[in-house]
Amino acid sequence: MSVKIMKCLILAAGKGSRLAARGDSKPLVSFLGLTLIERAILAAQSCGLTEFYVVTGCNGEKVRVFLDKFSREKNLNITHVINEDWEKENGLSVLKAKELLDEKFILMMVDHLFDRDILVQLTQQQIQDGEVILAVDSNVNSNSLVDIDDVTKVHIEDGKILDIGKDVSEYNAFDTGFFLCSPSIFAAIETSIDRNNDSTLSGGIRILADTGAARALDVSGNFWMDLDDDNAFRKAQKSILGKLTKFSDGPVSRYLNRPISTRITRFLVKTKVTPNQISFFSFLLCVISSVLFLKGGYATLLAGAVLAQIASIIDGCDGEIARLKYQSTAFGGWFDAVLDRYADAFLLFGLICHIYFLNDNFLYIIVGFLALTGTFMNSYTADKYDTLMKKRLGPEDDYFRIGRDVRIAIIFLGALINQIFLILLIIGIVTNVENVRRVLILGKDEKKRMCKKED
Repeated sequence: MSVKIMKCLILAAGKGSRLAARGDSKPLVSFLGLTLIERAILAAQSCGLTEFYVVTGCNGEKVRVFLDKFSREKNLNITHVINEDWEKENGLSVLKAKELLDEKFILMMVDHLFDRDILVQLTQQQIQDGEVILAVDSNVNSNSLVDIDDVTKVHIEDGKILDIGKDVSEYNAFDTGFFLCSPSIFAAIETSIDRNNDSTLSGGIRILADTGAARALDVSGNFWMDLDDDNAFRKAQKSILGKLTKFSDGPVSRYLNRPISTRITRFLVKTKVTPNQISFFSFLLCVISSVLFLKGGYATLLAGAVLAQIASIIDGCDGEIARLKYQSTAFGGWFDAVLDRYADAFLLFGLICHIYFLNDNFLYIIVGFLALTGTFMNSYTADKYDTLMKKRLGPEDDYFRIGRDVRIAIIFLGALINQIFLILLIIGIVTNVENVRRVLILGKDEKKRMCKKED
């Protein structure tokens, strides 16, 4: 019976001199709204780890005071591990936790960023007593995020590590800095020190490799990065902001809104603004937009449409900040969805009134009603449709989707040419046709599943 991995050892003792311009304590360097140590702990927590052992050294007291406050605020279980020899090799930092860890645990570095799937995969591995598993990246030929002169290289055969180190000449993988360890890692490092005068973590892994006890888990395709210097820091920011797209993003979100919203998020993430506050602000912009529609006239129509498009862009920032700062909640997603539906109603009501006040033709009411019902049903059917498409295609694939981003873009473009009736007609036709298409796709999928059950 496998034991669930709950403990995590984080090495945060080094000085990080190459990032000195960003702060005198590497664990406290801010990266997209969180310190590196906050980001490491919250990321690990999101993967199911609950007990954290943090090795501190350089400016240790300052880091520990910060961690004490952080643990109280987030109700986290954090144990301090002090390494007075922090200027020496990282294997000594691992050894400082020897008396505290007598079962399997995750070992990671404070300055390594990563996709949560790396830790999820690692914690699901079966590991024997005396073994260590290292998450490796076998993409050694085209990884632009890796500093080839600084990265630790690994030579693997049949899932076993044969050699590891920065100067390894024959290698076929990179060390990502994430390990699943049994307590045998401590004895291995001690043996490396006694036998080879080598107090590095890699030295300990080599000792285990000699007996076939060092295994590799290939996590190629997942993002990971070592923030060793300012160049890596900037690359990581660009890469992570670029990964904020969602599977359900429509074409307007993907190619217009998201590139702008991530730039706004890059600024907002440094503030104390919460995702829910951003959701409400976006909603208020839509309400103001609808009021402008009600006033009549081309100038206010255009101003309202521009404001609606800005609201659509800002509406992406709440989720981006929630993901960047590990603030995603079920309530937050629901709150945003509720406000979006109210915002849609205000916008369409404003447009219907705008055109009806100009010419009280009952046809405008009918078309407006079609646009309203199509919009609401479009949102209602989206959840099951997105779930099905993700299951069919996988989270990294694109698929055709008409959603809120497209509807607001239609409003914006229609207002530019002062064609309100055309806006309502297009939204009414497009959303209802899309709803029928989704029903047919979901119905076809249900029929296939029923046939499989009968077989």
